[in-house]
Order: sequence, then C-alpha cells, then structure tokens
Amino acid sequence: MNVSHRFVIITAVFITCLITANIIAVKPISFGGLPAAIVIFPISYIFGDILTEVYGYRLARRVIWLGFACNLLAVIAIWIGQLLPPASVWQGQEAYKSILGFTPRILFASFLAYVVGEFSNSFVLAKMKIATKGRWLWTRTIGSTIVGEGLDAAIFITIVYIGRFSLSFIGIAILTHWLVKTGYEAVATPFTYAVVNFLKRKEAIDTYDYETNFNPFLI
Repeated sequence: MNVSHRFVIITAVFITCLITANIIAVKPISFGGLPAAIVIFPISYIFGDILTEVYGYRLARRVIWLGFACNLLAVIAIWIGQLLPPASVWQGQEAYKSILGFTPRILFASFLAYVVGEFSNSFVLAKMKIATKGRWLWTRTIGSTIVGEGLDAAIFITIVYIGRFSLSFIGIAILTHWLVKTGYEAVATPFTYAVVNFLKRKEAIDTYDYETNFNPFLI
C-alpha cells in the first residue's frame, strides 16, 4: 500500500515523542517522583494506537522498529558527543554527562520496555478491533494501553530499580507509572477519536488485521 503524507506525519510525531521522552526522562518531578518524560511519552502510545487502528498492525510494526532504530541512532550520537574532547572555553562537560549520559543498565531496560510495551499495545488493539468488529474504539485504546503501559513500566522499573530499592517500593513505582500513563490515555480519548475519524475519512481506509502475521520480528 502507498503511504500518504498523513502517515508520514503520524510516524514523525510518534518517533519524536519517543526520542524526546528518553532525553528528558532523567529529570524527576515533584509529583510522585515521576520522570519529566510523563508529559510526552504517553503520546507515543496514543499515536501508536492511531497507527494500528487506521493503518493496521503491519505498518505499525514497521514504525515501531523505525522508532527503535532512530532512538538507537540518537543514543549513539549522544555517546559519541560525550567522548569528544570539549573545547577549553566550554564548562558543561560534567553537566552533559549528567543529563545525557546513559548507563548500560538503563539503556537495556529502556529498549526492552519499549519493544515489549509497544508491540503488546499494537497487538492487543488489533485483536480487540476484530473482536469488537470495529465498535467502541475507546475500549481498544484504553485496553491496549493498560497492557502496553503496564508491561513497559514493569520491565523498565524492575530492571533499573531491582537490587537498589525494596520490592514494595518497586511495586508502588510500577503502579504509579501505570495508573498515570493509563489515565493520560483515557483523558486523551476525544483527541484520539478526532484524529482516527479524520484519517479514516481522508485516507479512505480502515484496516482489520484478519490475516496478519503478528510476529513482531517479521518486517
């Protein structure tokens, strides 16, 4: 299928949200110790829902892997930038390391959580669309987010926090992240409806994944 400029825009927003979230996640905010990424990361799930709902799992799968590749490229560029010797007049090297530096543990947790969470989100939405025969979009967007964001939070927080904090603290952190991000999706439901209806009308497409191979590694 030929993709339109609208598909390109949705893809660009999805990837921009993902990369931006990973950069600003280093800053915790006063609300429950959540990372600053909370303001934008859930938007990637919203646009992931839009991609799957309108264009189907096949194209969403390509976008998810494209997001992975772009995020990896950004990480490599930031790492190289850290290694390059700073100019003598620049005093921000330590700040650069503190804000943009990544540990292998956090990188592994971030990439694994992203892949599992996004593919779970897309898979659940596609299957629920078939089960509901295209009705009740809100059940799919929220239901898929409950699964995707739940797995994302559980994987990332467990890997990063295990051995450093108690299991009860880890459990509370996972629950807090999960509830806030799912609530974000629920509040954004009218926006999701508006974008989905607009795209379906303009693209004249409404994909159902009846015969789709849901293997996430099949590109």
